[in-house]
Amino acid sequence: MDPSGLPVSPLEQALHAARALVLADLVAGEVADADVVSLVEESVVQRRWWVEQWPDGAEFVAGLVAQDVQDALLERYGRWPLCPVCGAGDPHALEVEPELGPDPHWVCHKAGVKVASVGALGSAGGGTPSS
Repeated sequence: MDPSGLPVSPLEQALHAARALVLADLVAGEVADADVVSLVEESVVQRRWWVEQWPDGAEFVAGLVAQDVQDALLERYGRWPLCPVCGAGDPHALEVEPELGPDPHWVCHKAGVKVASVGALGSAGGGTPSS
């Protein structure tokens, strides 16, 4: 229920969860400045419309918001999140997999490993082989 006592719709639950997961990853990367948080809010607004058109896509929203924020950060600031797995070579960003699917993960394609679920970058260590 929301503070007014009304039940929260599955759409709103999915959007709130997506916001929280992406914010957790931004905080873990110490890039959760106010202007970056506003990028999350912009994505949530856009994805609200998207999932209203396709309610079955609610379980995909977290991965989509993560990709939206990643793209917006690339345009304004640079790559995010940087891969914590590869110690050598050029710094590179992780990617969200699946691009459109449930249970999104941050993946390093260079090393072929899943680094963390979206929302769990703060606990990311070495990563596990990507499937």
